[in-house]
Amino acid sequence: MEMKLRFLGGARNVTGSKYLLEANGARLLVDCGLFQEWELKGRNWAPFPVPPSSIEAVLLTHAHLDHCGLLPRLVRDGFRGRVYCTDATAEIARIMLADAGHLQEEDAEFKRHRHTREGRRGPYPDVPLYTVEDGRAVFPLFSPVRYQEPVPVADGIEATFYDAGHVLGSSSIKLQVRQDGQQRTLLFSGDVGRWNRPFLRDPTLFHQADYVLVESTYGDRLHEDSGHDVQLLADSIVQAVRDGGNLVIPSFALERAQEVLYYLDRLLMEGRMPAIQVWLDSPMALEINDVFLHHAELLDEEMQAMLRRGHSPFKFPGLKTAVTADESRAIAHAKGTVAIIAGSGMCTGGRIKHHLVDNISRPESVILFVGYQAQGTLGRQILDGQSPVRVLGQMHEVRARVVQLHSFSAHADRDSLLRWVSALQPAPRRVFVTHGESGVAERFAALLRGRSPVDVSVPAYGDVVSLS
Repeated sequence: MEMKLRFLGGARNVTGSKYLLEANGARLLVDCGLFQEWELKGRNWAPFPVPPSSIEAVLLTHAHLDHCGLLPRLVRDGFRGRVYCTDATAEIARIMLADAGHLQEEDAEFKRHRHTREGRRGPYPDVPLYTVEDGRAVFPLFSPVRYQEPVPVADGIEATFYDAGHVLGSSSIKLQVRQDGQQRTLLFSGDVGRWNRPFLRDPTLFHQADYVLVESTYGDRLHEDSGHDVQLLADSIVQAVRDGGNLVIPSFALERAQEVLYYLDRLLMEGRMPAIQVWLDSPMALEINDVFLHHAELLDEEMQAMLRRGHSPFKFPGLKTAVTADESRAIAHAKGTVAIIAGSGMCTGGRIKHHLVDNISRPESVILFVGYQAQGTLGRQILDGQSPVRVLGQMHEVRARVVQLHSFSAHADRDSLLRWVSALQPAPRRVFVTHGESGVAERFAALLRGRSPVDVSVPAYGDVVSLS
């Protein structure tokens, strides 16, 4: 069999990462992510290009839904192999997939009633993409691996996972493929993290690979200094208190919510923000907080030392948690200024939409984005200045102040990505720039070409390349 790589997502777009490797008569899928850009959501409903039953294994870089969120469909449609990932990734993915199934069910029911009331049909079926039960069907297939310990995943194919420094348990994956007397090394970056960040260790650097897939989410820009953004967070709270509004923070439950809590805890300890109620309105984030504490061995030395002193950034004066839907709804009636951290991070679903309805048209409130907003998502529309925007089936004028913190991103920026690629010496045979908007990926690819004679390309959705 010719050794081939097929790009099924994260190709000239950010979400839906999926890369199918065919070698030695086996098919391996690296990541199985959900498309979250509005104009690409139809791909989530499309049949897989190969029978899921023909895929021997899935190698999972981490537990964000744009990397693992289509696993329930893959399993429902016939996949029965193993899902290799770190133990922390498996724990978090169980939380994420069950929650995603619940949200899919809720969203389908809401749309079914709305479309019936409005006498129309939406662009996608009014049924869940998958259910809670589908999400849980993935759980028995997780096969945890340790960092830096090679694992045979198919005939002649060995995988080694390395800490990517992106989120807890995240990995870059190196594949050693032996076929027809030849050996090829493939390196999948996953999402590359950042150096010197709270909680996590720095990303692993690599020194040899034949073929490299590198993400490019922030491949054409530099992040702000974190000190600047922490001050902007404090200023946004002060302004909301002064104006009598609220601070609404759309946040991913994994990593971003924990980092926001860390900085709020620090601002309180340093006396740089007023003491207000902070609501973590995300049962999923609460569960993930426990996974962080359960896997303290994966945290950096500073965070481990803090925990040994008995101080947790997930507990500070004024922090309240909303578990039930009734507790979430009650936040709207809280007196005074409150800060609300809720998912989803791109405002594509979840409890954040209800808090946006309550605050988006209030000039005294602040909507604070702390993560990447993919094209076509509600978060991106708000960030780009669109008004009105559609939230929960109704149009709302955007009168709240909109703020974005760039340095809170868990993704490496341009210079950090260059550092990651440049460590590979000698240069790879070929570099594929993935997981970035088309223009961003092209600009990062051009930058790589200008620094080295390496063969760099930006694959499109569905492209197939020969590695033989």
